[in-house]
Amino acid sequence: MTQDARDQEHENTQPSDTSASGESPQQTSGSDDAVGNEDLATAFLRETEVVEEAVEDGKRIRRKGIYLLPNLFTTSALFSGFFAVVAGINGEFTSAAVAIFIAMVLDGLDGRVARMTNTQSEFGAEYDSLADMISFGMAPALVAFTWILQDIGKTGWVVAFLYVACAALRLARFNVQIGSVDKKWFIGLPSPSAAALVAASVWTFHSFDADAFGFKLLMLVVVGAAGILMVSNIRYYSFKDLDFKKPVPFVVLLAVVLGFVMISVEPSVMLLLLFAAYVCSGPVLAVMRKAKPKR
Repeated sequence: MTQDARDQEHENTQPSDTSASGESPQQTSGSDDAVGNEDLATAFLRETEVVEEAVEDGKRIRRKGIYLLPNLFTTSALFSGFFAVVAGINGEFTSAAVAIFIAMVLDGLDGRVARMTNTQSEFGAEYDSLADMISFGMAPALVAFTWILQDIGKTGWVVAFLYVACAALRLARFNVQIGSVDKKWFIGLPSPSAAALVAASVWTFHSFDADAFGFKLLMLVVVGAAGILMVSNIRYYSFKDLDFKKPVPFVVLLAVVLGFVMISVEPSVMLLLLFAAYVCSGPVLAVMRKAKPKR
């Protein structure tokens, strides 16, 4: 047998890659890609997972993941704040004001839902604070600026920025004071109430086509005063000590019904009067406390 013949016979007797492995090279490559993709997904989930320390039954534990239900309300409030900004840019100021009020309602629900379902977390608190900065800090200032403050020039955007900065400072101070102040009172005007005052002013004055110079100065004062009151040391009643589980006189329910009727007749005006009264209550009570003779 010649050398060429022996080489040909040796090649014919070698097992092929397919028969040895039981699968084609394409199948092997596909399996490797699948394993690689699975590893990438697992690594992504591991690296993006939220891990926080919590105290349960007196023991400190490390908890993974977040609670969905309260954070859904926070996300909805954040969306409402962002929608208010977009609506203001598009000149839809009534829709922008209504969106801020919707964000206010949702912001009040997320904390209560978390307490009712025992799903409080540090992540939820931080997320809520950041959402508040958009909904009650950035959104009211931008809506007021795009509506009327931009007509005043540099003074208008400076006052709008003052409001945004004060809202950020107010939220930061509130976060570090949790647990160290009386829950019955807020130190400084709460940011949702400040946003409600600005939104109600825009809603009311825009509905009446109030674009005179006097209204521009009035909005300048409203936005600036709301910002300064947020970082002041004036106390505002928080309504957190009200017990809704106790029975109340029938006249209380009647007053609530009449309140809803009055708001539905002229929502913008009634909401403006309501929150203006709350904003003024802080300075008025402070003056009354100082004027009260000491015993």
